Order: sequence, then C-alpha cells, then structure tokens
Amino acid sequence: MHGVELRTVRWLLLLVLLLVPAGCKGRVVLRSADRIEHLIVIYLENWSFDGQFGRFPGANGIANAGDTVRQVRKDGSPYTTLPQPLFEGRPDARIPADLPVRPFDLARYVPPDQLTNSPVHLFYQEQYQINGGRMDKFVAWNDADGHDSGLAMSYYDVTDMPLGRLARQYTLCDHWFHSAFGGSWLNHMWLVSARTPAWPEAPRRMVAQLDAHGILVPGTRQDAEVTPDGYVVNTIFSANGPYPAGTPLDALLPPQTAPTIGDRLGARGVSWAWYAGGWDDALAGRPAKLFQFHHQPFAYFANYGPGTPGRAAHLKDEAEFLRALSTGSLPAVAFIKPLGDYDQHPGYATVAASQRHVAELVKAVQDSRYWATSVIIITYDEHGGRWDHVAPPVIDRWGPGLRVPALIISPLAKKGFVDHTQYETVSILRFIETHWDLAPLGDRDGRANDLTNAFVTPLKGG
Repeated sequence: MHGVELRTVRWLLLLVLLLVPAGCKGRVVLRSADRIEHLIVIYLENWSFDGQFGRFPGANGIANAGDTVRQVRKDGSPYTTLPQPLFEGRPDARIPADLPVRPFDLARYVPPDQLTNSPVHLFYQEQYQINGGRMDKFVAWNDADGHDSGLAMSYYDVTDMPLGRLARQYTLCDHWFHSAFGGSWLNHMWLVSARTPAWPEAPRRMVAQLDAHGILVPGTRQDAEVTPDGYVVNTIFSANGPYPAGTPLDALLPPQTAPTIGDRLGARGVSWAWYAGGWDDALAGRPAKLFQFHHQPFAYFANYGPGTPGRAAHLKDEAEFLRALSTGSLPAVAFIKPLGDYDQHPGYATVAASQRHVAELVKAVQDSRYWATSVIIITYDEHGGRWDHVAPPVIDRWGPGLRVPALIISPLAKKGFVDHTQYETVSILRFIETHWDLAPLGDRDGRANDLTNAFVTPLKGG
C-alpha cells in the first residue's frame, strides 16, 4: 500500500470514529500516533542522559546513581579525586584539579557557550567504561590522549535551556540507549540500516589488535576501524564521497549494498530526505570547516552514490528543509543533521549555540502548515564518553550503549511526560516501519519498542 493510500485509510478511520455513537461498545479507536503524517528526526551528538538531563524533574537521574558514581583506575584501584581534564593539550585551568569523585555541574567552571575537550567515545573503549555494568571506568578510559580525565563526570543541567523547556512541555524519554557501542559513525549507520557494516578485505593496518581477553593490545591504535573478524566499528569514510582531502584511497569503505530505511520507504512510495548542514558546499568541493563527512550515512550506500537518482532525490542541504516547510514540499520522513557548529559535539560545538539552533528548527515546524500532524524526535547519536548511571541492557555484541537524551515533540504527544519505556536508536526505525507498514531491516529494529507509548490516545474503547 502506497503512502497516499495509507493516509486515505487513516482519514477514513477517523471519519468512522466520528460517526460511531459515543456510548457504543467496541467502537474504532484511532490513536493520536495514527494521525502522524510527517516524522522529523533531529540527530545530535555525544551526550549521555545524565550528562544533560540528570537533574530533570521526574526523570531517572543522578539522584538515583548510588554506587555507580564510584570510579576506578584501569587496574581497579579507586580514585580519591577526579583527575583534572585537559583542554587543547594542557590541564584545563578552568576546572579544579581536586574535585571529589562524583558528578559535577560543569557550568560552574565552563559556561555552556564555551568549548571543552571531547572525551573518548570509541567502540572498545565504551565497553571498558561500562565495565560489565559497573559503570565505573569512565574516568580511566576518557581522554583521547590516553590520560585519565574527570570530564567524564561533568554535566550541564539543561532543564532551563531550550531543550529542557521543550522536554517540560512534551515527552522526555529517560531509558533511550544508543544502539551500538562507540562513536558517531557506527550509530549513524545503525540509524539508517540497523546493522554494523562488514569489510573483511580491510587493510591490515586498520584492524584492531586484541589480546586473549578481547582488550586492545597496549601500544596499538585505540581507534582501529575494523574488528578482527571484519566488521567496521569506528570512523571511516566512504568511497562514494564526499570525504576529507588526503584520505588514503585504500582506507575508503566500499559502497554498501545492505537495505536502508530509505530503500524501504521508497519501495512503499513514502517520501523522505536526509537534510545535512553544509551538504551542498561539501559536494561542491568547498566543505565548511566543521562539516562532518562521517555523519552522512546514506552516502555510504550504493543506492545513494555519486550520480545516482537516490542521491539527487533524497540527500539534501539543511537549507532545503526550511524551504520545504514554506513551499509545502516536506517529505513524510525527514532526517536533519546540523552542521558541526550546531550538533552539540564537545570539542568543537558549544551546548548553547547548538540548543539555540535546534530550538529554531522546532519553531520553524511549529509555525508551518505541517505542525498539526507532525512529530519531531530529537536525540543523540551516542554518549560522547560521558558517564551515565544506568547500565545498558545486554542484547548482542554491538550494544546497545549508554542512555542518551531523546525528546518527542508533537501536538499529538503526551504533555509534560517522562516516558520510562526502554527504547534505543533503532526504535525510530521500528516506529517508521510500524507506521508505514514496512518490513524490519533486522532483528534489533524488529524487536525494539516503537515509541507509541509517548502519544496520547484521546478515546478509549467502551
């Protein structure tokens, strides 16, 4: 059934609902989620749930942390104070060197309009941070230069920032986990394909060296891109392009052929697009300084390579999203990836600028003709190396990783609601698949909860 036909069926169901007498038993119930015609996903960067919403009223936050605030060194000995974080290669003089071992409010030392270091958030390292669910090695496996760092225990309380205000007004999910251990690239791939790409022919220098216990061999690259059995888990660029100038050609991932959510939507006749800040300039060979090539997951797939109809039809600049709102050409499913300046990634984007930008995008949707039947999901690709007190569930070798913030914003969503349902990144896929009657891409999205608990059911059966 095509997208237009599905919308027709839903409106017929609404007509039936209006015509059935109010006291009739067994009447048709049309959920508010069924009235959604447009899904907009804003995909941000690198914050754990406790790192931003750990003080949010009603959420499972830092007050429930218990013994997980305890942090130990790589040898298992406890820290007595938090090691001073580095910034630009030197101790960060803004942050005291003797803070107690517990979460601390970073805004006391570094305002949210200033930059900090970017903690380690790689595939193997996140699993070491989690440490079998003890959640006690974030400080030990934290700094990109191999140093211990207390930055892992820092947070910004965003309750009164733009996203916090939206969370108070709509739905905040406090048990949403990023689907794959590690960094941005792999979680972007899971967002669109629900799988970890395989590259058994990868150059040997890109393959992780592990000891008999599955730990990286000391002195080897901590950010090796490929597992010993040939799966790509850390940042890599696509042979499809665009990619950074100077990238060795043999280090480029060959075009992928696994199905994506874009393929599923297109086959069903449902319109969709990926809108990326700076995309047009990157294609023209003049990428912005903070354009993130590895944040463009569809570009890694053969169906969206250079010169393909798929790339021309579906991969667009973020500016096109705003034009679509005003011209009446918004697709049914829209993914938005802000330029690096506004994606909240520590190290190069500030929390303040990013939250303002996201609030502007939300306001543009609210002011458009689409608001009444739209839902906006704002979430983060991964934890960015920051501590969270909730151990993630154990599902498979890929994850999920830590909790990340997720907001569901819609006139059809529950208001002022904290949803404690277990979700993960691929719950977005499960919602799309359920709503538009698509086959799952894999086992994980097929079994994930699909977000409908966040929506209001205005009428109940009699």
